[in-house]
Amino acid sequence: MQKLRSLLKSYDERKSGEHADSRAARQEGERQRQTCGERLREIVRPVLRGFVAELQNAGHDASIQDHTDEEDAYPSVALSFSPRVRGESALTSVLAFRYDPRRGIVVQRDIRASVTRGRVVTASTDRLGTIGVDAVSEEWVETKTLNFIEAVLKAN
Repeated sequence: MQKLRSLLKSYDERKSGEHADSRAARQEGERQRQTCGERLREIVRPVLRGFVAELQNAGHDASIQDHTDEEDAYPSVALSFSPRVRGESALTSVLAFRYDPRRGIVVQRDIRASVTRGRVVTASTDRLGTIGVDAVSEEWVETKTLNFIEAVLKAN
């Protein structure tokens, strides 16, 4: 019985230590997720808002999807863009800035070609880059957004 008590005691001590480590890791992960959400709200969203205003002034459809405050998902901000082609809207393409806990902020784009170009509708989803959460800058967001808009306009 003494041996059993000793085994159970060491098991409890080991599990309580693992639980404390696990809780600390979850808290750190949540802190990083919140920090990324703040960076997306404070840096990425205002830059995208400026692009949306310019695109809309030029007669195109553009909007922002903001998922930085959701508790059950990684934060993200996306620009949806549908260029106007002879009075009609083309298919909507999306540029997304999202948090990846292993990489930082990942930029992905989904470009939809116009059906009026005589092609089968396909999407080209690719990753434009990754950057650490603390390294995000307005210039970086502008560069990624301009590259995206140029690719969408060429496809349509």
